[in-house]
Amino acid sequence: MSIPAISVAMSVFNGERFLAPAIESILGQTFDDFEFLILDDGSSDGTPTIVRDYAARDPRIRPILRENRGLVASLNQLLVEARAPLVARMDADDISRPDRFARQIAFFAGHPDYGVVGSRSEDIDEFDAPYVVTGPEHPETHEGFLAAIENGWPLLCHPAVMYRRDLVLSVGGYHAAFRHCEDLDLWLRLASVTRLCSLPERLIRYRHYAGQVSSRHATEQLVGAAVARLAYDARQAGRPDPTADLAALPPLDQLDDLFGPGAAAEVRTRVAPGLLYSRAGLGDHGFDLLVDYLREGGDRNGMWRTVARLVSFGEPVRAARLAATLALTTVAA
Repeated sequence: MSIPAISVAMSVFNGERFLAPAIESILGQTFDDFEFLILDDGSSDGTPTIVRDYAARDPRIRPILRENRGLVASLNQLLVEARAPLVARMDADDISRPDRFARQIAFFAGHPDYGVVGSRSEDIDEFDAPYVVTGPEHPETHEGFLAAIENGWPLLCHPAVMYRRDLVLSVGGYHAAFRHCEDLDLWLRLASVTRLCSLPERLIRYRHYAGQVSSRHATEQLVGAAVARLAYDARQAGRPDPTADLAALPPLDQLDDLFGPGAAAEVRTRVAPGLLYSRAGLGDHGFDLLVDYLREGGDRNGMWRTVARLVSFGEPVRAARLAATLALTTVAA
């Protein structure tokens, strides 16, 4: 069996709603020398049937159906199973443009010093309508990528990336400790060994909806991202990465033991602004993080509006607690 130019890596769990158009967008690529690995991570809906049906119709699809082990384990398994030197990530709820692979493989051919290339995204909602996203675009040069790290801007759109398989394996693949932000941690580790960027074209339609991981696990994702940046800073300073061998991140209050005094407070400072508009984050343990941040003297800007937002979210007890915290910190100041 000949080795394809690209291995497409898709993990899916209970993704029947958007799976068919995601698969169709890969099968419709203008560059067609690829194998398509679709790993069903123990779905209980119609996902396995959809995967089997498509595999029966297109020999490029290699289905992997097994029990649930989680996304990080699935991504690492796909890396091991891939046969091609280049791996293209794809999620089961997004849509790739027909020329995505052609554009990315041409970039690699002309830029052997780059190990990862993504693309900018066209953001859509669950009904395929435009979804408004503000903020900086994904950087189109490695220098811009490094600047984005320093400024806390978006780095790469994970389902839009293509990367050199051996390079990703050489840094240990995806780390289990950074569940729900495993991609950010990987980009930060790769930044010291290769060049990374995104093409300026919008080669993927990236879907936003309430059920996606980033919506359901907002606080854990924000905390993990902040810890990943602490680990990046440690490596840049020539210090050992204290997260390198962790299977899971410790509780927030134990971060000072891991990184040194002030680490937990720094993480709260990084995370708090991202919680102010997050219904999921304000409804889970992110709320306690926000209160601790204020008690430590954190920026109060926008906090009274967050009190009103909690009321609108149906969280009157938390709204009252946040208001009391703001009143107490005002007196203390």
